[in-house]
Amino acid sequence: MKQLKSIALALVVALGTMTASAQTTKKVDVAKSKLTWVGKKVTGQHDGTITLKEGALVFKGKKIAGGNFTVDMTTINSTDLEGKGKEKLDGHLKADDFFGVEKFPTSKLVFKTIGTKSNNTYAITADLTIKDITHPITFDLVVGKNVATAKLMIDRTKYDIKYGSKSFFESIGDKAINDEFELNVNLAY
Repeated sequence: MKQLKSIALALVVALGTMTASAQTTKKVDVAKSKLTWVGKKVTGQHDGTITLKEGALVFKGKKIAGGNFTVDMTTINSTDLEGKGKEKLDGHLKADDFFGVEKFPTSKLVFKTIGTKSNNTYAITADLTIKDITHPITFDLVVGKNVATAKLMIDRTKYDIKYGSKSFFESIGDKAINDEFELNVNLAY
């Protein structure tokens, strides 16, 4: 009888441990999520939006355990301009000397390592793929109830986007565009 109780207790403990360590994948609601970008240059800045195609956050209990996202690069949209200026900028951002969206219609982000900074803030190292070029990127992810936010600083020159970069064209003067652009992420899940 003691042996049966011991086996039963071991089974309960094992099942409890498996349940506690089980992972849950939560799909991101792409319609409610928002990605905004800011690109700066010597003479000012431009900002806009881009659409998330799909994404998911993986939880182990209440903690982040993973994530992967696909961005629809064909949706690059400037929001600070109108008319011909907007058409020109949007077209240029989609062209080969920037994101080349005809050949590279999506970009991807996959979490690789996750560190806990506080109860709901995580230090993320992820692989970011733009134009089929992958580099690691680090950022903080803040997780709330059914929402997660992050600010990524992306060096576009690592992804063969050199247009207007002072790092590659020293005599460009006031036409220089900053190598880094900012991507603000607000995920609903």
